[in-house]
Amino acid sequence: MHGARQHNLRNIDVEIPRNSLTVITGLSGSGKSSLAFDTIYAEGQRRYVETLSAYARQFLDQMERPDVDSIEGLSPAISIEQKTTSRSPRSTVGTITEVYDYLRLLYSSIGIPHCPVCGNPISCQTTEQILQHVLALRPEDRIMILAPIARGRKGEYKKELERLPRLGFVRARIDGVLRTLDEEIVLDRRKNHTIEVQVDRLQIRPGIETRLEASIANAAKLAEGLVIVAVVNGPERLYSLKLACTECGTSVPQIEPRSFSFNSPYGACESCHGLGQRWRFDEAKVIVDPGKPLLEGGLGPGAGSANMAQRLNEAAKLFKLKLSTPFEKFPAKTQKLMLEGGNGFPGILGVLQDSYDSAPEQYREWLTEYMSAIVCEACQGKRLRPGSLAVRVKGLSISDITEMPVSRALLTVGGWELSERETQIAGRVLDEIRRRLEFLMAVGLHYLSLHRSSATISGGESQRIRLATQIGSKLRGVLYVLDEPSIGLHPRDNERLLQTLAQLRDMGNTVLVVEHDAETIERADYVIDLGPGAGRLGGELVACGTPEEIRRNPKSLTGRYLSGALKIPVPQARRRPNGNSLKVTGATE
Repeated sequence: MHGARQHNLRNIDVEIPRNSLTVITGLSGSGKSSLAFDTIYAEGQRRYVETLSAYARQFLDQMERPDVDSIEGLSPAISIEQKTTSRSPRSTVGTITEVYDYLRLLYSSIGIPHCPVCGNPISCQTTEQILQHVLALRPEDRIMILAPIARGRKGEYKKELERLPRLGFVRARIDGVLRTLDEEIVLDRRKNHTIEVQVDRLQIRPGIETRLEASIANAAKLAEGLVIVAVVNGPERLYSLKLACTECGTSVPQIEPRSFSFNSPYGACESCHGLGQRWRFDEAKVIVDPGKPLLEGGLGPGAGSANMAQRLNEAAKLFKLKLSTPFEKFPAKTQKLMLEGGNGFPGILGVLQDSYDSAPEQYREWLTEYMSAIVCEACQGKRLRPGSLAVRVKGLSISDITEMPVSRALLTVGGWELSERETQIAGRVLDEIRRRLEFLMAVGLHYLSLHRSSATISGGESQRIRLATQIGSKLRGVLYVLDEPSIGLHPRDNERLLQTLAQLRDMGNTVLVVEHDAETIERADYVIDLGPGAGRLGGELVACGTPEEIRRNPKSLTGRYLSGALKIPVPQARRRPNGNSLKVTGATE
């Protein structure tokens, strides 16, 4: 690299050996990140993006050319910075590392479905069983027999839609709308579509058994064993000739990888839509001052609403209460009744929820301040539908695995012995799961669970998760740029981290690390020391070379500490506290 002047860098020329572990060190503010990320990584990323087509480039952020004369011998660069993990509530440790993707493959291929209602193993449902369930509907109900030939899939389906009229079908429900097949139907190939062919439409009455059985058989043949029976203007039910409970009749769709995805409508819990939690009004926030009457400063949101005042006055008459009484003076049972409702009164929380559902966006934002996230009652925070949670491998559901710490999950799946048939189907998938869990162990993340939200992990954890993911990708000839990966790491795990960085280098990559940690600097193949000061006093190349050469260089502040010429002594006496303290008891979040 010649003439690097990005930010406070002072026309730096430096040569970095390829396929090495190189540490850039120096005072905070001396220009380490300017050199590593804003110059080397930025130029490597910019050059890579320029090799792509104009169509592909429109989807990527274009990086500006850094202020540098030239950089030669540059590889495609990958940045592993702190706090770069998605903060989306849908992102978890399992999805970031792709372990969860392999778990979905495993469970969809060798998982044994169980009934989410009674817990019995689910077996195939026959046409006769479906027939009996349909005949048990109310007499005079009008029903449609539908064959779902596409469920939430992208494509135009032009050939399928042209073929259906030739097979004698007249109508199909496309994306929820019933349409005739003789009209021109154009579907956007980039969007997901659901196509359900109307096989028959009839009324429940005696004597329809033969026709109904034939229609069910035709629908099942057309949709590979799936049949939808929809009551007109009423409920509908999906039946499967492949998967159904023999005890209670509960049927589930065909198991596929998306059945276990909480980011797909076919796998996500219908109540929380795959988030594992729901926002609800929090009584601790709604009652802003328990020492005052509700309508005189005790109640926060809705206190000035005519609707709320009317509902509370009605409740006061119903329960024979005085609204002039401070809220905290009511018995606990009465407080709960006022908040949650009963005997026809929806309760303060119910009134607020109704207001929130119908309120304009600006008012809803204000009401959100009085809400808290609570665990979804339907899935208990597991994010998936009951049918997906009821599929088991070796007696465990997919959520049982993801809720374990990585160390225990590795012991569990490592101890599974598959049958010959299971090994042929999912042996390689299981091996990939074990390997990726081992990578997480290698970077000191044995205590994390795969279902842990990425928004709750620290910057150091985020960086090590990405590091483990990159080892799993097994790329060669790449330039990895890391930002102080030892931050937040217990000293006992530092050796694991260094072994991981060495492994990444030995795979044929160049590893460039911004770091202050002495152990990391001493284990490096090459060291670049910037300084001598910070900000406008820094940006110069003070020294470069092997750790031993840095140690012998009198100009290098880092070298003087490494050689022992300078030390930071441990204080003989510590400052005594002034008696005040912060005490935390029973923290379990």
